Amino acid sequence: MQSFESDGVSIAYTDEGEGDPILLIHGFASNVATNWRDTHWLRTLTKASHRTIAYDNRGHGRSEKLYDPSRYGAPIMAEDARRLLDHLGIGRADVMGYSMGARIATFLVLAHPERVRSLILAGAGINLVRGMVGTGPIARALEAPRIADVSNDTARSFRAFAEQTGSDLKALAACLRGPREKIGAEDLARIAVPTLIATGSEDVIAGSGRALTSLIPGAQLLDIEGRDHMKAVGDARFKQGVLDFLTRRA
Repeated sequence: MQSFESDGVSIAYTDEGEGDPILLIHGFASNVATNWRDTHWLRTLTKASHRTIAYDNRGHGRSEKLYDPSRYGAPIMAEDARRLLDHLGIGRADVMGYSMGARIATFLVLAHPERVRSLILAGAGINLVRGMVGTGPIARALEAPRIADVSNDTARSFRAFAEQTGSDLKALAACLRGPREKIGAEDLARIAVPTLIATGSEDVIAGSGRALTSLIPGAQLLDIEGRDHMKAVGDARFKQGVLDFLTRRA
């Protein structure tokens, strides 16, 4: 992976293939390898003639680890995405975010609509508006000396995933304790680019994809039947649905 400086923070990224550019933004406690390479998204998109750019969010993967919560928050992290496009000389790109990445992508299109050709919000549903609850227990689980000390099942699952991805637990806890800027229905109503909502039918973390779709003018829904938040990521129907969307978007 390569790296660049985003307002003094080192961000690791990969830039593969040729064609229309698409920017991928991964979810919390994940990274480029786990979210996009191991699930064959990079191969799928480059094979379909897309220049595919993916990066590790600050505090994640090979990017710089920060321990001050004020240096996180989706609007700040969206500027990392915008600066990466600047760094690569890309004026406008399709953007796909998964879970936390969908939240970051939403702030990117709201702040810089001219930079986003189309928007794919994956692993995201109505909880994008309602907000994620219970971040305190998850942060405490990440800060616990051992996973055996974590009794909350949901928090324990996040700790287990963070350990599986080799993440810096303290950096992730700082990310969770950072600002939680709200996205309102009135904000989503301003989105004017072609938008696809891709959500597993069993995804209780994201909430209803259909409810989120109704808030974005002209948005389309891709319901990934029988998949939850984790298992939807690499689903073949998800990949095909995104490729179809990218083929027909203006």
